Amino acid sequence: MSTDLLPAVHGDGIDALIRESLAPQAEAIDQGRYPGDFMRALGRLGGFGAALPVESGGLGLDLAAQIEIIARVGRVCGSTAFLAWCQSACAWYFHQTDNAAARERYLSPIARGEILAGTGMSNCVKHLAGIERINLRARRDGEGYRVNGALPWVSNLGPDHLVIAAAAVEEGGYIMFAVPPGATALTLRPCPAFAGMEGTGTYGVHLKNALIPATDVLAEPAGFEDYIGRIKPGFLLMQIGMGQGLVRASLETIHATNQRLSHVNTFLDDQEDTLGQDAGALLTETVRLARLDRDALLLDILRARARASELSLRATQSAALHAGAAGYLMSHPAQRRLREALFVAIVTPALKHLRKEIHALEREAA
Repeated sequence: MSTDLLPAVHGDGIDALIRESLAPQAEAIDQGRYPGDFMRALGRLGGFGAALPVESGGLGLDLAAQIEIIARVGRVCGSTAFLAWCQSACAWYFHQTDNAAARERYLSPIARGEILAGTGMSNCVKHLAGIERINLRARRDGEGYRVNGALPWVSNLGPDHLVIAAAAVEEGGYIMFAVPPGATALTLRPCPAFAGMEGTGTYGVHLKNALIPATDVLAEPAGFEDYIGRIKPGFLLMQIGMGQGLVRASLETIHATNQRLSHVNTFLDDQEDTLGQDAGALLTETVRLARLDRDALLLDILRARARASELSLRATQSAALHAGAAGYLMSHPAQRRLREALFVAIVTPALKHLRKEIHALEREAA
């Protein structure tokens, strides 16, 4: 992405932090170390609030700048780029809510990394797309709600982290809500070992008769559909930053290995120039959509997000093939990025989910 998406006054400090604090621990994060110190430091630099007003703890820029920050993180560590997306998405949720009390309480601390937060919206997003049933159930309790149920995996969590999720309400409709750190009704349970992304603070979330006061409800049933419509563009577009980071890193690997192996690498399908052109085209479209905000067509955003998954898979595989046997070593970044790219294509909305929604919207348009 072009550097004008993130002015030097912000980008230089973030780049230095990534280089000095994140890069040395990327392999350890892949194997299970949660980068909490880096996340908090990135928050202090505005790394989760590029699209938020300065008075809310943000940088006063736009979604394109936020995508750029996530891409710069992802060029070094895909796991941490995912965490940066989680945190940025949570800040985005509070920025968009009509609940002034929730926004006042949480937006600035999350944007600044003072409170770290996990977005447990995967189940709800898949439910709304007709893929699976919703796991959390809510019933009215005074002005608030009582919530019960479990989510199999939610990332960017720890004992002192906030959780954001959605539940179906007994009386009809849905709510989206926050569970603050330390809530006694919240239990985190370890997940089975993943093929990668082990340092992402991913846990099973269990809520037992959790009281959600009205001040922690981001969307009530009457306004839920409109609220989802407001958050979905940013939710999807910021994920493209993860893919962009992986593609950039893969292009660097391809370029470096071609210094001595171009005579044989030239026979591989995906070459540096072609991948670079495709990445540039996706970048241009992503920035266009990010700056349109809610005026962008959802179909265009879904297509761009799907292209990010597809390009990530192509670029990381090509980088590993260019590197040859070295790229098959567990210690080689190309091997790690293959697993990170697979995650970009699996994380909600997965590539198959995206294609399902794209198919439905194309049929509707026809």
